Amino acid sequence: MNEPAPERNQSASLRRALAVLEHVRDHAGAGQGLSLTRLAEATGLSKSTVLRLTVPLIEARLIDRDRKTGAYRLGHGSLHLGQAYLSTLDLRTVAAEESHRLMTEVRETVHLVVYDPPEVVYIDKVENEATVRMASRIGSRAPVYRTAVGKAILAWQQDEDVERVVAAGMPRMTRHTIVDAERLRTELGRIRQRGYAVDDRENEPEVRCVAAPIFNHADAATSAISVSGLTSRITAARVRDLGPLVAETALRISRKLGSTR
Repeated sequence: MNEPAPERNQSASLRRALAVLEHVRDHAGAGQGLSLTRLAEATGLSKSTVLRLTVPLIEARLIDRDRKTGAYRLGHGSLHLGQAYLSTLDLRTVAAEESHRLMTEVRETVHLVVYDPPEVVYIDKVENEATVRMASRIGSRAPVYRTAVGKAILAWQQDEDVERVVAAGMPRMTRHTIVDAERLRTELGRIRQRGYAVDDRENEPEVRCVAAPIFNHADAATSAISVSGLTSRITAARVRDLGPLVAETALRISRKLGSTR
């Protein structure tokens, strides 16, 4: 009888070890961890196999085992691995595919911004060549209180952050600009409820924007993505269709960045 190739055995062992690691990741939580019995039952492996597979995982600190209870939970090595991965992420790169997909779907200009209170900074722009071009430029800034991208981010900030934006001043840009602090707070509450923000001619007289927040690995809203266009194309009725699309795009980007939302 032919013996299985060592490489095949090693590959099978690696897959099973990864299955153990993934189960601990998904089910150990912040409580008592997972017992050897539960882990073996959940992965369909014998206790002796789980013990053997977890030895190198424990040595690499990807998994820790409580000396008193014997329960398994994620180790510090998993945190370091996650931090190393997150440090390689670039927002523009992560969001590029989703930004282009959104532009193709809605045929309007898509913007990507980062939060730099009391402003947002435009870091990427995907235009539909067939429509009127927006005047925005990569690297330009805009106040958060009068832009959809800014309000989308601000809606998930602390009260003191909102107060700092108000204290920085809210001068009128158009006749539709929100310049009243209480009205801004009410608007931020609506944004949290529906999941997206609207700039209804508040920053430019003939432009509407629909935006949603992007959350990082700490589930903090630090950036946003938007769809912008002339009011003749983005009507009030169309906003209700665009809102969920933009929010879903932002959520996919957030998950790629490590958000658990």
